[in-house]
Amino acid sequence: MAKKFDPIEMIATSPLGRAIGNSAAGRSVATKLGVPPAAELRRGRKAPAGPIVLGTVGAGDGLVARTLTLLGIEPAEPVLDTPDARTADENGKPQPPRYAGKIGALVLDLTGLATVAELEQVRAVLRPAVRALEGSGRLVLVGRVPETMEVLEARAVQQGLDGLNRTLAKELRAGATSNLVWLDPATSAEGFASTLSFLLDGRSAYVDGQSWRVDAVSPEGLDVASTSPYADRIVVVTGAARGIGEAIARTFARDGATVVCVDVPAAGDALSKVANEIRGTALQLDITGAEAGATIAAHVSGRYGADKRIHAIIHNAGITRDRMLANLDEKLWGAVLEVNLAAQLRMNAQLLDGRDGGIADGGAIVGISSTSGIAGNKGQANYATSKAAVIGMVRAMAPELASRGITVNAVGPGFIETDMTAAIPFVQREIFKRSNSLQQGGKPVDVAETIAYLASPASAAVTGQVIRVCGQALVGQ
Repeated sequence: MAKKFDPIEMIATSPLGRAIGNSAAGRSVATKLGVPPAAELRRGRKAPAGPIVLGTVGAGDGLVARTLTLLGIEPAEPVLDTPDARTADENGKPQPPRYAGKIGALVLDLTGLATVAELEQVRAVLRPAVRALEGSGRLVLVGRVPETMEVLEARAVQQGLDGLNRTLAKELRAGATSNLVWLDPATSAEGFASTLSFLLDGRSAYVDGQSWRVDAVSPEGLDVASTSPYADRIVVVTGAARGIGEAIARTFARDGATVVCVDVPAAGDALSKVANEIRGTALQLDITGAEAGATIAAHVSGRYGADKRIHAIIHNAGITRDRMLANLDEKLWGAVLEVNLAAQLRMNAQLLDGRDGGIADGGAIVGISSTSGIAGNKGQANYATSKAAVIGMVRAMAPELASRGITVNAVGPGFIETDMTAAIPFVQREIFKRSNSLQQGGKPVDVAETIAYLASPASAAVTGQVIRVCGQALVGQ
């Protein structure tokens, strides 16, 4: 029998309905509409509460299991939804088998997935797990880079995992997420460990429905599970005085880094406060200056010693000058491109030329893109251009710097709640916040945690990637 059309339910489950339901002004209406509040996300270095389950489909090589062992995780066995395992309810309707309780995560090893027929086994593993996931639970799909598969059918089904992952992320509830990682055939457990750890714990809270690749580089001599991966390393963060930049600086400091906090002179007081609290140093600098990169290198070598080098630079500084293109003059156009793109290119060139205080071999560069750069956004032609160009910069630089062991990646934040976004009109802000699979805005720390993962020495196998930190925003999907 077809389900009866219910206009109240339609409104309640729409993005606007959820926006109303999760706002302070609309909770009384939400109660009548049955709109649930946004789930509280598990953040930080916090593991799932329930067991971590490992499922395998296809002829894999055991890499995923070895990686879990390396991380000190003893996985549980999966429950499979097969016809003979189903039971009937009181009405005689077949019911899928269930886990005994809630599970914290399902890691699904699909590196050996090669045929259409095997996709049924994927469904059989996923169905009971999706039903049993705890709040802020995790689905982690692990496949093989499609282009490395020799047989056409195998390439096709591996690419199919991207659509599956994006759909799962939209269907999960209570803050649970789904993400997909494709591994190079030569990826080692050591090379995959930092990525799997990030995806399982709370640092990946606002990363949902995303896919990226892990290469064959294997970090050597590192504790891949260390909570202080930046000990004795220098990290430079631009735009560090407030908002996302401040969160980035504090996150790196938490993980052991000596942080050079960079921002414009006008933000000097706030910049000094952040730097003092995290025991870093403050550098007042206009990054659009022709010698900005040289100035940063001179600060590092002068303050910390001529033999010191930068492990990572985080290009967080950026501006917006929003106008419809018909109203966008050359000054507003040029200002955004200068700060968000040209300045980064100049600084990178100077910091990579081998000078004292520059970027060390084995280091990292992380840029900040945006969902606007991926999907475009009305009234942001200049900003979207600059942020799309950051993606181009990452993809171009990564192979060029691979021989030096320098990784180049970017994050693409969605709606992140900051002082800047607080100025957006209430209704518009609430709709922006809820227009994603997690039905809430992100926090500055969500961006910071993803950047810290990408820049980690243990993430040497991740380069040329762009990870959206957006809760699987509807734009660009």
